[in-house]
Amino acid sequence: MSNEFSLGSVQVASTPLERFEEYLQSKGKRFTQQRRILIEQVFSHHDHFDADDLLALLAERVGSRTVSRPTVYRGLAELVEAGLLRKMVLGGRSVYEHDYGYPSHDHLHCTECNDLIEFHSEQLEAIRDAVAREHGFRVGSHRLIISGICQACQEKRRRKKSRLDRI
Repeated sequence: MSNEFSLGSVQVASTPLERFEEYLQSKGKRFTQQRRILIEQVFSHHDHFDADDLLALLAERVGSRTVSRPTVYRGLAELVEAGLLRKMVLGGRSVYEHDYGYPSHDHLHCTECNDLIEFHSEQLEAIRDAVAREHGFRVGSHRLIISGICQACQEKRRRKKSRLDRI
């Protein structure tokens, strides 16, 4: 991706783990070992994922000590409510990404392979702000997901058929 559309960085005062602990405390909930494992896995790297992806990663990580499916779904909802994750529904599938400590950005969504490409555009923000000013609207946030077909999937479609394709 060119630097023109690359994501910047955001400085935060506390770690996602600390912020989640504060959130749970404010709700009168306990910070359990399962919740710790969940948040450590979610924030170990940045990827878009769904609950099944997370369950598979947790099964690999903790082996026999698994985090149950209901705990994962409950935990994901808590992480969204705490402002740590953002939930997007793409093609009927709930997909999550980091929200806390991650710069504002938009997405290109391939409807063939479900790939998500992140980008940031100053021009889009300028248009958003101009439209908001025109309507006396104060922007809190925005989400833009552009659906289409990625370059790799377009190339697959253009590939010439061979006799082996008929088998």
